[in-house]
Amino acid sequence: MTTVASFARREWGPLYTTVRTALATRGWRAVPLTLASVCLIALCQILQDQSWGYRLVRDIGYVRAEDPLWLALLRTPLSLFVPALELPVWGALAQVLLVFGIAEITLGRPWTLVVAYVCTLAGTLYARLGIAVGPGGFLGLPDSDARVVDTGPSAAVAGLAVCICVSMRAWFTAGLVVVAAIGEVIIQDNLAGREHIVAIAAALVLCGAAELWHRHRSDGGSEEESGG
Repeated sequence: MTTVASFARREWGPLYTTVRTALATRGWRAVPLTLASVCLIALCQILQDQSWGYRLVRDIGYVRAEDPLWLALLRTPLSLFVPALELPVWGALAQVLLVFGIAEITLGRPWTLVVAYVCTLAGTLYARLGIAVGPGGFLGLPDSDARVVDTGPSAAVAGLAVCICVSMRAWFTAGLVVVAAIGEVIIQDNLAGREHIVAIAAALVLCGAAELWHRHRSDGGSEEESGG
């Protein structure tokens, strides 16, 4: 039991302390981006349920691989907040409230936005590449996936979850996220599952780039102090 408790403190202790401290000192003011995202998802869902609102959300937030690239790129930012029609909206709301909230506290608001957008964009671009390759090629997709409506925050959530774990050095949890994404594709190989893996790969690239940047700045600062 002591070993389990020690592992839990080492794996999740820093994360828990950071989030708890932020919420205790600033309350909901610590996560304004998360609250705005939850409200935007709820609004998109309400609009989708209306006969007049469905067309509006479709025109500004639906992304399909068969759409012109310029149009898909314009719609991609909002598509993150459009719940998938085939999934319950509470799932998207819960994911964003939890993962976006933790990311906003641990990674910061600007980095949360960057990771969420890049991971969503990576999934959007992968769909086009996979369809161009075709089902017989490496990472290829069937032509039918070109008509799949590709919306929702799940790719951003997957990428942010990995970045949170890397930032807080929760390596076991990061591994679980990766394994879960791979398992999702093995159990049900579809566009959404593959996009989650692509999003995680994009997140890892961002984490690596951020780590190299911090090291470069640290080395530069050390050299300046030595020179001084």
